[in-house]
Amino acid sequence: MASAPFDQRMPIAIKIVIAGGFGAGKTTMVGAVSETRPLRTEELLTDLSVGIDDTTGVSGKTTTTVAMDFGRITLGSRHVLYLFGTPGQERFWFYWDDLAQGALGAVVLADTRRLADCFPSVDYFERRGTPFIVAVNCFDDAPRYEVDEIRLALQLDPAVPIVLCDARDRASCRDTLITLVDHAMKRKQPHPVA
Repeated sequence: MASAPFDQRMPIAIKIVIAGGFGAGKTTMVGAVSETRPLRTEELLTDLSVGIDDTTGVSGKTTTTVAMDFGRITLGSRHVLYLFGTPGQERFWFYWDDLAQGALGAVVLADTRRLADCFPSVDYFERRGTPFIVAVNCFDDAPRYEVDEIRLALQLDPAVPIVLCDARDRASCRDTLITLVDHAMKRKQPHPVA
């Protein structure tokens, strides 16, 4: 009986950053798509965060990420994505440089209830030249907008993909990550000379 050929090559590790505002769904996305138990650094919101963490529009949120989230997903037989979720509040932005170091690209999660909260992430990745996409997390109670309206509101370059996603749904998150990897790989390919 012949066996299938064994691919002895090492998998290709790809680092992805998941960013966005407080309560946009970063922890949920990493947890939904990770094939391993995700590392979470969440803590309960306490009275000490009153006046610091703005829960307007996300009043049901009871926890906050204080360092990062981490998960892993395998795409195909050769690619392993390592996902690093950033904390969303300004007081934790100093982590972002370390988390973004060596990343192929980033997913900026946007919540239409608090769209302005993703501006710092968009600005950060634009300044770094890091390929990114915007994934609009379609919360049940969030207003719905056309992609062109979101692009205009965020003042995004036409080349930046915008996708609609559900951070709770594994397939939706996987498709979002595939869109990012495709976008990042196209940006890294040399342009033909005329």
